Amino acid sequence: MDRLFKLKEHGTTARTEIIAGLTTFMTMAYILFVNKLFLGQGGAGIPDEGVFFATAVGAGLVTLAMGLFVNIPVALAPGMGLNAYFMTVVLTSNGEITWQTALGAVFLSGIIFIILTVTKIRQLLVTAVPHSLKVAITVGIGLFITIIGFKLSNIMMVSVNPGTDTAKTPILNTNQFNIVMGDFIHNKDTMLALISLLIIAILMVLRVKGALLIGIVAATLIGIPLGVTNTEGLSQASWLPSFDHLAVGKLDIAGAFGVGIIEIILIFTFVELFDTFGTLVGTANRAGLLKDKDKGEKTVGKAMLVDAAGVSTGALLGTSTITAYVESASGVAEGGRTGLTAVTTGVLFILALFIAPLALIVPSAATAPALIVVGVLMMAQVKEIELDLFRIAFPAFLTIIMMPLTYSIANGISFGIVAYTVLTAIQNAFGSAKREPIHWLLWVISILIVLRYIFLGAG
Repeated sequence: MDRLFKLKEHGTTARTEIIAGLTTFMTMAYILFVNKLFLGQGGAGIPDEGVFFATAVGAGLVTLAMGLFVNIPVALAPGMGLNAYFMTVVLTSNGEITWQTALGAVFLSGIIFIILTVTKIRQLLVTAVPHSLKVAITVGIGLFITIIGFKLSNIMMVSVNPGTDTAKTPILNTNQFNIVMGDFIHNKDTMLALISLLIIAILMVLRVKGALLIGIVAATLIGIPLGVTNTEGLSQASWLPSFDHLAVGKLDIAGAFGVGIIEIILIFTFVELFDTFGTLVGTANRAGLLKDKDKGEKTVGKAMLVDAAGVSTGALLGTSTITAYVESASGVAEGGRTGLTAVTTGVLFILALFIAPLALIVPSAATAPALIVVGVLMMAQVKEIELDLFRIAFPAFLTIIMMPLTYSIANGISFGIVAYTVLTAIQNAFGSAKREPIHWLLWVISILIVLRYIFLGAG
């Protein structure tokens, strides 16, 4: 263990690393239950068993690779926000884009990601976009996820206009419904969702490790006497996912080259770019792995390559983009300093395959509140935006608000980048404040965005 992970060199022990890995798993295992809300039969349409298998195996394998090849305590799994975007792509395409095609788009974004990483263009893109917009993207996705959580939990219900066909887009068709408050008294699903939300919130206040996972499990058990949790299938279920329902290798790469899908590939790549960079650097820094600048940069570079390969790996298995998880910081806080922490987490994800039947009976009323809480955690970063400077505040606000209002992560990013570039250029030309540099790449991206809206429409 010491030779493989250099435990003494990092001032840690195998026991500490294993406990840290268990802690990381507990804090991010909620994705095993939540991911099917977005990608499963109630969302993008992938069989629920296939989603669970891809989530567990994908997170396990890529996290193991991070631990063994990079030796850092960072765990990976299908990313929140990117799975939401995956669902919106499928549900708002009116049947033109299938989940197989969307998986093809994720796979191609992974290939682009690998190329950007190897050529070091990735670092250039991260440098070009200002910190305020990177933060705003995270906050906007948090609001986007929160609204989906409220709807799936029936705390906010869909009131459909007469003559509306909701079969194709039951969750996301914002042009055709009004939001009204749910009936908390007579709707058992809503009651269970409120109970789940309350349990998770209390556990978060008490700083209990694995609060999201514990809250989901507790609400599922409470849902049995309420009649919300359906346990009938447990007696007939296999303790491993059925291979007949897996999505392994079912991606449609050829279809991903179709008209309009190129933009989707670029959005997957763009969002993943900033999400991963911040997580990797932040976690590595907290673990004290960046004290030696040259060694730290080399380590982060290797981690980025594993992360990029994980994107395409996830698509091959049948899930949306696999990315580094900020929850890895919980393991670091427990003393995790090496790849043994990640290896422990990865093994636990693979072992989770044996709880597939239990995971698949978990009702959305128990899991959807976790999305609301994740939204809170993502929203907390808004304090990093300099809101007293209008040149920064306005583009950041557009980025944040356009995502939930238009149900499009792409729209939020587009409005934010163009607004920032234009306002900064005007300030530099006519304002009294000091000139702020605008990276040439921002001009290129802004021009492409404007052309996209002119010739393709808002989409």
